Amino acid sequence: MGSLLTPLLPFIRSSFNLNKTQVGVLGSAYNLPYGLAQLPGGWLADRIGPRKLILVGISGVAAAGLLVGISPNYLVMAVFLVILGLAGGGYHPAASPLVSASVTEQNRGRTLGLHQIGGTASFFLTPLIAAGIAAALGWRGSFISLAIPTFAFGIALYFILGRRGYTEKPQSDTATDDTEVPVISGSRRRLTVFTLLGVVLQVLVFSSLSFVPLYVNEIYGTSEAAAASLLAIAHFAGLWAGPLGGYLSDRLGKVPIMLTVSLLAGPAIYFINQVSPGWSIWLILLVMGSCQYAGMPVLESYIISHTQIRNRSTVLGVYYFTSRGGPGIIMPALGYLIDNYSYETCFTITGATMALVAILCTLLVWGKRD
Repeated sequence: MGSLLTPLLPFIRSSFNLNKTQVGVLGSAYNLPYGLAQLPGGWLADRIGPRKLILVGISGVAAAGLLVGISPNYLVMAVFLVILGLAGGGYHPAASPLVSASVTEQNRGRTLGLHQIGGTASFFLTPLIAAGIAAALGWRGSFISLAIPTFAFGIALYFILGRRGYTEKPQSDTATDDTEVPVISGSRRRLTVFTLLGVVLQVLVFSSLSFVPLYVNEIYGTSEAAAASLLAIAHFAGLWAGPLGGYLSDRLGKVPIMLTVSLLAGPAIYFINQVSPGWSIWLILLVMGSCQYAGMPVLESYIISHTQIRNRSTVLGVYYFTSRGGPGIIMPALGYLIDNYSYETCFTITGATMALVAILCTLLVWGKRD
């Protein structure tokens, strides 16, 4: 449900006659609450157990998505998107510690990458499914028809998790049950720099991708359905880039992998300006998606490996808050740049910002492997 909004923005914009700034506000209405909800998500998971938060994160989100589908106007839709974001915010703080607690540190990056496939598959398939349904039933039909089976799935998963014993809060991970992470000089600074780099990567790539359907629809006259389906190319990368990035980080080190994908992301965003319908935009979207998804398990694994057990959930909550909520701040700014200048200005500034942050962070953590 959370991946429906972006591919359907061309349809929603036409339906409500929105400008780019208003389109960005809709993205904020979902992403900001989604990010904010990550902060209490870890705290709640430790107290009421992850199963209840996962139920809300699936069935609660589906119910909110159904309301979005019946929204009569722009403002009401924004309110329902806020509810959708709040409902979905508890999933990651509940699920990721469960996953990491099930494996040793040597396999943590790969396992988190495998876990990521589920959400990635949604972002890959949803633009294709949503575009097809919207072409036949309108954008409302996409939200309504996909909300119903999602709601049922959340209920079923709740009982499946109960039968498999996921009824209590997660235990400490196997790699650090009896020991604390040693304190090394400069480790806190490196953790801050590394987390900042990963957050900026995810926020700027995701925010830029959100305007790609509008870009190809307006600049090249691509149909709304075809423009929406383009995002599947970027998210297709997550089906293999996440597990691959996690696997390589376990073998080669987390720092080299994160620096590589971050340095590639800036030029990729800039080159959106140079593409045309066909293989060139497919290549750029594939590179952007690969950079974003490869970095996710690497950063999660780095945070888990470099934080004490007592404050790990807090640090993860801050990471999820900034990475998931960040697009809510950036998207209206990008919409403003497009409305008042051009798509070219927007993607140039965003790509240059990504490149600058990547270079600065590279200088600060250069020479480290993990």
